[in-house]
Amino acid sequence: MSINDPLGDMLARIRNAQMRHKAKVTTPASTLREHVLDVLVEEGFIRGYARVDYNGGWSEFDIELKYFDGEPVIKDIKRISTPGRRVYSSVRDLPTVANGLGVSILSTPKGVMSDSRARTENVGGEILCSVF
Repeated sequence: MSINDPLGDMLARIRNAQMRHKAKVTTPASTLREHVLDVLVEEGFIRGYARVDYNGGWSEFDIELKYFDGEPVIKDIKRISTPGRRVYSSVRDLPTVANGLGVSILSTPKGVMSDSRARTENVGGEILCSVF
């Protein structure tokens, strides 16, 4: 099966698993997904993740979802920049998510990072997704 938007697929898996109150969700591994998961762990939206390598050279991420008082920590997670419509932003024009309670994840020349870190490092880039 071919996936046209691997990051969008991962975000949909996380969203669907949290709607069903699952403890874990798996997704195929890739470098971009790993960097996005690193930001989600840094910002406290997921508990963590582990890479599982299988015979045949393919691997998956087991993502541990986070809940607080029985409700998912991630209220809303959506893809901003898609393969058909790329969205770029300079550091001056970076949008805030939910008045600063959420986070945008950017792909910058200095790597994948949150919007607050991009402001600190004074760098813009492609807005991959927003999480609240």
